[in-house]
Amino acid sequence: MKKITMSHGSGGAGTDRLIAETILKHFTGPVLARLEDSAELPPPGGRLAFTTDSYVVSPRVFPGGDIGHIAVCGTVNDLAVKGAVPKWISVALILEEGLEIEELENTLASMQKTALKAGVEIVTGDTKVVEKGKADGMFITASGIGVIPDGVRLSAAGIRPGDRIIISGPLAEHGVAVLNARHRLGLKSGIKSDGAPLNGLTAAILKEHAPFIRVMRDLTRGGLAGALNELAAACGRDFSMEERLIPVSDAVRAACAILGTDPLAMANEGRLCLFCSADRAERVLAVMRDTEFGGGAAIAGTVTEGKTGRVLLATAIGAERILSSPEGEVLPRIC
Repeated sequence: MKKITMSHGSGGAGTDRLIAETILKHFTGPVLARLEDSAELPPPGGRLAFTTDSYVVSPRVFPGGDIGHIAVCGTVNDLAVKGAVPKWISVALILEEGLEIEELENTLASMQKTALKAGVEIVTGDTKVVEKGKADGMFITASGIGVIPDGVRLSAAGIRPGDRIIISGPLAEHGVAVLNARHRLGLKSGIKSDGAPLNGLTAAILKEHAPFIRVMRDLTRGGLAGALNELAAACGRDFSMEERLIPVSDAVRAACAILGTDPLAMANEGRLCLFCSADRAERVLAVMRDTEFGGGAAIAGTVTEGKTGRVLLATAIGAERILSSPEGEVLPRIC
């Protein structure tokens, strides 16, 4: 079994072979193929969105995805929820000595497959190798550039009383899938990560309803609870959520009950929430449900007249409680 060695990060012949024989076999875009120090890109026009994130998920492969898949999905989604059309991605690989080349190739193939599905191009990158014991196999840093179309301006500052809060699909499947794989819990429910590129979903929404969408947010670490509290604090408004309307599958709900976790605070990699004017909510919902990754969308809350920046949850048993932002890290190394 071939493995990563320190020579692969030497900057010499070993690095050249790693790039030529392993990386470029999977990343096949014409810009990257020039192998220049930076990618030369055509003027995209319009306003740019630029994002970067690092991915350290453990384990690196889990039901429904892997570290490469979520690196591309996460980058695409950070751009998409800003209303941007994702265009280009940069990828930096931190590889630990001893990593099997076969796993690296599987990761690269997964990244390229996801990038093609999302319609983005991997145009530049970097590779470093660190000594055994100095990392956990493989870390990935990905940056992305997208173009925000004219007429799209999404911000928490635009949230108004009466706006509806829509969630794109069942929550917490990524968090439960990773937790089950990491600790080998043996949950037999078949729960898979929800990781997915959401730019097709956001493009469909904005095509017809852009002036009525206030803000969108992908629900990663901190889950729905974290995202709603951030937005409530940013706009200074109260949100009223209906627990019975928030999409959570029975399998995830049961798994969270066993594990003592809250699905509303668990991480997702292919879910978003959005705020839109009340008179457009049903039409926006219909558009979402007609897309590949929005079939489970639901209207689950409303922006109220309150100005305390709190998120209130009407529970399934008829009580009401404050839905707080998660304290600490509910599940570390989730993405």
